[in-house]
Amino acid sequence: MQHFKTIIEPFRIHAVEPITMTTREARVRALEDAGYNLFGLPAEDVIIDLLTDSGTGAMSRDQWAAIQHGDESYAGSPSFTLFRKAVQDLFHFKHVIPTHQGRAAEKILFATVAGPGKVIPNNTHFDTTRANVEFTGATAVDVVIPEGRIPSNLHPFKGNVDLAALERVITEAGPENVPLVMVTVTNNSGGGQPVSLENLRAVRAVCDRFGLPLYLDACRFAENAWFIHEREPGQAGRPVREIVREMASLADGMTMSAKKDGLANIGGWLAMHDDAVAARCRNLLILTEGFPTYGGLAGRDLEAIAQGLVEVVDPDYLRYRIRSTAYLGDALVRAGIPVVRPIGGHAVYIDARALLAHIPPLQYPGQALATALYVEGGIRGCEIGTLMFGRHPDGTETPAAMDLVRLAIPRRTYTQSHMDYVIEVVTYVASQAAALRGFEILDEPPQLRHFTVRLRPLA
Repeated sequence: MQHFKTIIEPFRIHAVEPITMTTREARVRALEDAGYNLFGLPAEDVIIDLLTDSGTGAMSRDQWAAIQHGDESYAGSPSFTLFRKAVQDLFHFKHVIPTHQGRAAEKILFATVAGPGKVIPNNTHFDTTRANVEFTGATAVDVVIPEGRIPSNLHPFKGNVDLAALERVITEAGPENVPLVMVTVTNNSGGGQPVSLENLRAVRAVCDRFGLPLYLDACRFAENAWFIHEREPGQAGRPVREIVREMASLADGMTMSAKKDGLANIGGWLAMHDDAVAARCRNLLILTEGFPTYGGLAGRDLEAIAQGLVEVVDPDYLRYRIRSTAYLGDALVRAGIPVVRPIGGHAVYIDARALLAHIPPLQYPGQALATALYVEGGIRGCEIGTLMFGRHPDGTETPAAMDLVRLAIPRRTYTQSHMDYVIEVVTYVASQAAALRGFEILDEPPQLRHFTVRLRPLA
């Protein structure tokens, strides 16, 4: 079969949403009003919104039809039965506990199993995961392979766990103080990088040796499975659905944000085999989320997620999804802009520390680059670096492992011409990099400061 260069979206556009074409002057004022925090901007003041791919994608015709089918019974809704079946068709876990989004699943899980003196290893904790671990008094430890901390390294599975480091963390903490091991697929904080099946099997073996459960932070499980299909020897002939099932078979439980590879605008779940842990989690769910058959969601949301789980493992969708992200990343590479490579599944990560080497990490080069992209082109990205991860529970601050700007692409939302515009803006801002300056913090909360922090530019 002939393979052509042009990426064709495997869908037709059924409805459109207008974009307000703001001016540079208006964007400068909006940014000042927001305290130079892109999370504080009104969405209507953004031209291309790449802040996150979480819940920002377009749902399909069949998902909107499923919403009409939703049953809103408080208890025992048939929409929950359909949702649970769709989850268990991909993931084999005995207990499926719906939540309103992924961080609620994290909150319930770690409030149940973690606490002071406990240690949670992960390839790389993302922001809400780390915050929910640390909120209990436990310690979150990252054990990604060394290649995962080098943006330019071309290792095909930079999300892999460093097995020696994992064993060292478990041994030093004592297995009795490690309630579980977690692996994030794909590894968001490390540039959306995948984890191989070979590595997951090896992590499973380590967990078995120490008698520890293994959990997946599986928000982007389908993208991870596609990378396994494309990059891992012996996997090219397997259906993506089958690869997902093997990933799940290696774990004892999972947290999930359905706002990513559930292709929905809201929702998530917590799943596991352990009856006792599930019972404790359900009790906490009832206190904080809702009854166990809706978990903070409407029945229509459960139905939309169930349909999304069917669509997300379609190879035509995944091929388009990964290729369209690579289209943006490859163009930036050709323009000489440093990015995390290989290109991840859901986002392109610009290496702000390399591009803005004149700005020290504690002056937040990622934030400097992200705000410049907004001012010059109305593009909203997200700093993934020292502003997000530099502050520690004891109040000290150190540079993060990397200072990145994530351009997260919402699913089935933007066209190739939108990405061409992003390429132009990023290239222009990079040409002006020497003129950019860092930031200092005016006000910050004790946890997850990047969401509400207010800053000012340094002279």
